[in-house]
Amino acid sequence: MIKNNLSLLSFLAICLCTVSCKDDILPKPKGYLSLEYPEAKYEKFIKACAYDFDYNSLGRVTDKGSCNYHIEYPNLNATVYLNYRPVNNNIETLLRDAQKLTYEHVIKADNIIEQPYVNDKGKKYGMFYEVGGNAASQSQFYVTDSTRNFLMGSIYFYAKPNFDSVLPAAHYIKNDLRILMESLEWK
Repeated sequence: MIKNNLSLLSFLAICLCTVSCKDDILPKPKGYLSLEYPEAKYEKFIKACAYDFDYNSLGRVTDKGSCNYHIEYPNLNATVYLNYRPVNNNIETLLRDAQKLTYEHVIKADNIIEQPYVNDKGKKYGMFYEVGGNAASQSQFYVTDSTRNFLMGSIYFYAKPNFDSVLPAAHYIKNDLRILMESLEWK
């Protein structure tokens, strides 16, 4: 009888060992959307203002008066704000205001990369800013001819500024801002 009990216990121990020797169950990592955006098609924006530019036809341009415009991206939940100011012996103030607007994001930003822009032939001088981290605006720029015209642009998303979530859309629109800045022509 002891032999039978010992045999039965040995058999149960072997069964338990073989059944319990499975891989550990690990939780699945969070899934992220695979976002694909349409290829950008640029159109010339021409109005009775001091400048023309190319913009992505995915965006809708809205006139806000005094040569200020919004380019709305409804599918991306974002808007590009274009603010025009004439230069009247106030270029230092305009430059300071543009830099101040960008550096207000330093509280939430991980870094701010400045990229100077110079086009002597087109009389365009400016700065492109890439803002990293959970800031409200990931890209901003200003461009001027330094004597008559000054244009600032910035993008804002209508969502909680979670850098990982808006990063694909921010990169997509960042390229549109660069095209806008580089295609800009003073009249």
